[in-house]
Amino acid sequence: MTSPGKPGDPAAAVLRVGVLGAGVVGSQVIRLLLEQADDLAARVGARVELAAVAVRRPHRHAEVPAGLLTDDAAAVVADPSIDVIVEVMGGIDPTRELLLTALRRGASVVTANKALLAEDGPTLYAAADAAGADLYFEAAVAGAIPLIRPLRESLAGDRISQVLGIVNGTTNFILSAMTATGDSYELALKEAGRLGYAEADPTADVDGFDAAAKAAILASVAFHTRVGAADVHREGIGAVSAADVAAATEIGCVIKLLAICERNGGAAPGGAADGGAAAGDDVVADETESVSARVHPVMLPNTHPLARVDGAFNAVYVQAESAGQLMFYGPGAGGAPTASAVLGDLVAVARNRVAGGRGPRESAYADLPLRPFGEVPTRYYVSLDVLDRAGVLSAVASTFADGGVSIATVRQQGRGDDASLVLVTHAAPEAALAATVDKVAALDVVRSVASVMRVMGEVQ
Repeated sequence: MTSPGKPGDPAAAVLRVGVLGAGVVGSQVIRLLLEQADDLAARVGARVELAAVAVRRPHRHAEVPAGLLTDDAAAVVADPSIDVIVEVMGGIDPTRELLLTALRRGASVVTANKALLAEDGPTLYAAADAAGADLYFEAAVAGAIPLIRPLRESLAGDRISQVLGIVNGTTNFILSAMTATGDSYELALKEAGRLGYAEADPTADVDGFDAAAKAAILASVAFHTRVGAADVHREGIGAVSAADVAAATEIGCVIKLLAICERNGGAAPGGAADGGAAAGDDVVADETESVSARVHPVMLPNTHPLARVDGAFNAVYVQAESAGQLMFYGPGAGGAPTASAVLGDLVAVARNRVAGGRGPRESAYADLPLRPFGEVPTRYYVSLDVLDRAGVLSAVASTFADGGVSIATVRQQGRGDDASLVLVTHAAPEAALAATVDKVAALDVVRSVASVMRVMGEVQ
């Protein structure tokens, strides 16, 4: 950073910024940097100068001043005159090495790259620490919603026990549409694509990869423990049917794809140690602290704050020991909203450089063990097509009891070929529930298991 004038005067210093990528988000970051240059200077205490924009095909970016464009990203990150690298190009390689090059020479990095942070965040943190540089990543989770900074700064003095999030707008739009219209998953996905909420290849969204990367970041920050994408159990929404959505409505629930991060065991407040069940549910006793992170569809009671988050919006619900219940809500994607989060990080790291300080470092001191998914307590909604004869309920109930799974509610519906049983269990380890459902499916009185879905909280 050059500083030819008087300290504290926005004209006295120049902070040079290099941007990697000029796509949907990058183009908005560049626009804001150019349009808001005077405001940024006043907020930072130095002029923020866009020094270079690295893209693969410079000729396709007429909106960027030609003198700033380059296809040599390696030269941008290695340039000692550039103080901050803003990375919005995505991907793992070569992005990882580019950011490491910048950090190792002491440049601060602002990134929106959830996949890279979830796969290899510790390597980036270590490089930042060694060079005394900043690594900020607010835009990596939930777009414009201020979330990472509250978790690692505002709540740094608290003990967080649970983070639940709708962190993927595509899947939330699809599930909301299925609830509103009764359409199948396939029809809702097609509509999401037509409206621009789903990519041509929606795999990363609908199969839960995007949400799992974000869950890894949230768990790492919230619980001061390194959690990678490979540590997150992941299930998508492709198997959710219109019948599942209708069944959820019948018991006063909606289906949401949730990122569920929990600090299990110990003295967690508010029943959080029971795998997300509401107060009043059976709690699986466990005094050994551990961390779990998972992404899967959930039947969520209509009374839960997250149940009312529809369309492509995101929301994250946090349970903390002293602060209590907190909710963060807003647009979770899109060029301008995500660019807002990037610019917020840029202002923060710029202020740090002007003041000669640095922001929060990685906090992984707790180093809690990761709980295997099979040991995580949860609850099941189970719908069974059964024979219409005496003893069916007794046989099913006995099988659940033998598996160590307690039934909270049960309903018998229909007659003849339409006979069914609908059960909701109390909390039990995931592995025990899955094994018990397999044994129930093998009973001669059960024609088929029509639906199995996890449940959180009190249901009708």
